[in-house]
Amino acid sequence: MKIVILDGYAANPGDLDYHLLEQLGEVVVYPRTSDDEKVERAKDADIILLNKVQMDAETLAQLPNLKYIGIQATGFNVVDIAAAKKQGIIVTNIPAYSTDSVAQMTFALILAVTNRVEHYTLENRNERWAYNKDFCYWDTPLMELAGKKLGIMGLGNIGMKVANIARQFGMDVCACTSKNSCDLPEWIQKVSKDGLLATSDILTLHCPLSDDTYHLINKENIEKMKDTAILVNTGRGPLVDEEAVAKALHDQKLGAYCADVMSQEPPSKENPLFKEPNAYLTPHIAWATFEARKRLNRQVAANVKAFLEGSPINVVNP
Repeated sequence: MKIVILDGYAANPGDLDYHLLEQLGEVVVYPRTSDDEKVERAKDADIILLNKVQMDAETLAQLPNLKYIGIQATGFNVVDIAAAKKQGIIVTNIPAYSTDSVAQMTFALILAVTNRVEHYTLENRNERWAYNKDFCYWDTPLMELAGKKLGIMGLGNIGMKVANIARQFGMDVCACTSKNSCDLPEWIQKVSKDGLLATSDILTLHCPLSDDTYHLINKENIEKMKDTAILVNTGRGPLVDEEAVAKALHDQKLGAYCADVMSQEPPSKENPLFKEPNAYLTPHIAWATFEARKRLNRQVAANVKAFLEGSPINVVNP
């Protein structure tokens, strides 16, 4: 059984091993694979594992020996699911492996705005505190989270984890969710989308990307938000119209934008968000803690093992 990993570097730059997979077959690992290389590299594989390599219908048609695609992530939009099913290829993903890590990054971004630790650390390295006339100084607004309203768009695993952390900070939590109010904890208030936009001091996005949520945050919806609101996106880049957000920041119609994901990755250096001082951007690393990647690595092997045993799990094209 030949197992080919097409873009292994992001999930495993060398601090993990593949011993669980190697017990299941011959494993060939490519750090990265371009569109021009993917057919040649995958043509003899029974199983391919990938993260961001695109597998469209045209590509799949050139891989008649392929039996299984394991996506090393939760999202599965990189594979044409319908074409894979038509061709008899099982496709699986890795759900919920990064819940704790993404929730942690959500608050790391929020705290970057409210406490500005990096700013003051850099100032002090430049000796500002050493020569200060008083025992302390601050030149940015400092915000306490207790009593602030956190709005959550989407209340799945990550959204619920974020809600629980927010509660420990003493925040008021509201959510726009498809779940029934009676199924929510009493301390989470279910509200409409417009209600969430209008009342949130901090709005964090944890909903899936779909036709309905593409550019969910656009010019029209930003106008419904508080001018001081902090917007956080650790979900999917295209949930947000980045041009509209950049303009809102520039015009002081939005307090801050925090994002670990962007519409294009890597992003263009011309992206207007890079010019905005109140845009806090990290390079899609919320999922990338060692602990989360270790869970991912184990689950990838477990998915492959279940497939080989004839009882596949985490199938996205049943």
